[in-house]
Amino acid sequence: MDKELIIRSSSDVVDFALLKDGKLIELHKEEEDNNFSVGDVFIAKIRKVVPGLNAAFVNVGYEKDAFLHYHDLGPQIPSLLKFIKRVSTGKPTDFLLKNFQFEKDIDKNGSISNALKANQSILVQIVKEPISTKGPRLSSELSIAGRYIVLVPFSDRISISQKIESKEEKDRLKRLVKSITPKGFGVIIRTVAEGKKVAELDSDLQNLLNRWTAMCKKIHKAHHPSKVLGEMNKASSILRDIFNDSFSNIVVDDEALYGQVKDYVHQIAPKKESIVKHHSNGVPVFEKYGIERQIKTSFGRTVSMAKGAYIVIEHTEALHVIDVNSGNRSNKEKNQEDTALEVNLISATEIARQLRLRDMGGIIVVDFIDMSNAANRKKLYDHLRNEMSDDKAKHKILPPSKFGLVQITRQRVRPERNIETKEENPNGSGDEIEAPIKVVNRINQDLERIFKKDYKKVTLNTHPFIAAFLTKGFPSVRSKWFLEHKKWVKIQPRDAYTYLEYHFFDKDGKEIK
Repeated sequence: MDKELIIRSSSDVVDFALLKDGKLIELHKEEEDNNFSVGDVFIAKIRKVVPGLNAAFVNVGYEKDAFLHYHDLGPQIPSLLKFIKRVSTGKPTDFLLKNFQFEKDIDKNGSISNALKANQSILVQIVKEPISTKGPRLSSELSIAGRYIVLVPFSDRISISQKIESKEEKDRLKRLVKSITPKGFGVIIRTVAEGKKVAELDSDLQNLLNRWTAMCKKIHKAHHPSKVLGEMNKASSILRDIFNDSFSNIVVDDEALYGQVKDYVHQIAPKKESIVKHHSNGVPVFEKYGIERQIKTSFGRTVSMAKGAYIVIEHTEALHVIDVNSGNRSNKEKNQEDTALEVNLISATEIARQLRLRDMGGIIVVDFIDMSNAANRKKLYDHLRNEMSDDKAKHKILPPSKFGLVQITRQRVRPERNIETKEENPNGSGDEIEAPIKVVNRINQDLERIFKKDYKKVTLNTHPFIAAFLTKGFPSVRSKWFLEHKKWVKIQPRDAYTYLEYHFFDKDGKEIK
């Protein structure tokens, strides 16, 4: 498994594309005006307490009040409120909690009106960005994420990632972290801490404590509401969360950002610093690595896959529905059950990719092709779970029902990524058409199917623009077909065709359906 991170920067937006074996699996965007990112901490005031919802509405400066539920207060909320009151006076100079007198924890089934009141100052953290008509979702159980550990103020718990399987390693890490963690702070040990030495863990911890102290110093003079601790820039936060030894390439097209990324990689993995490269070629970086093409073909209602199969993605207010289709394939050598399994497995891989790529969250229902064999349904379920194992978002997958439906819930913390792939029709009719690159992809797929049927001569009739795209340049698309299939395709431009129309013919001039 080979991972690459390609970073494209413009005046006010930075785009991040994560590739796995050359295939686009995640697409992120950092905009200058996004003031409500997951992880940001605000000093704010309670605007209204609503006992009926067991929640409070908080003014964090967004156009709609943010939502803070009782269960997101954290058991130590009385201690946090007492600390804020004390720090707001400006008198404390030491913000570590070793001499701080903690209050009694709240009851987990208590009432919001017993914990908070209107106009009260509170520190809150964004856990879900504004989505659709809803304001941000908040938590007052603060956490500051580092490379190897997450610092949790007002706690004494040492937790560890469940993905670390070795009991001996878990015990070792817990012992080390407990020996270096100051009183009044809890720690969550991340998966990447596996095998790390105490010096590396301590360095990460000290960095987080410094960030906590810097945040506390701002509270005294901060107006309400204001951001007192921002998540690190997107490049660093992505690398912090996903970077590992499987990365082979990090390419940045902006010189200043290249320096920042190189410095950060030097901090977290000095031996991998050489994989950070500055792209200064005239070809745009997303074009060079085939990302623009993948964006055009991966978004939209219909997504084509290998062997003629495709999925259709529909969105409603309550959930997402994905329909799996076998397409126009005809496998005479295979029975229907085998074909259904093959298409379902291909689709499961693509669906796992689409969920990450679009950052789809909430409830997702997938209508796979029906399979009567219970062993095949289990094989599909295990394959889908394995494909989604790399997904950082919390998710749960239910086994296929007897109707072939698979239900997935996936954590939604930011708006879904949606890219319009249709383009204005060049004939001036005012309607929209599919991006031409999608037509070329369909032509590729149709050709693969045709060549498997052993046609000796194939002629492609298409619009002159598409014909020129396929034949011009070196190596041309047609030349690549010849190298791959050892068969030459005659391409005939047709002025009468619409832009996206094409047909294949055999040596006798009969259309190949």
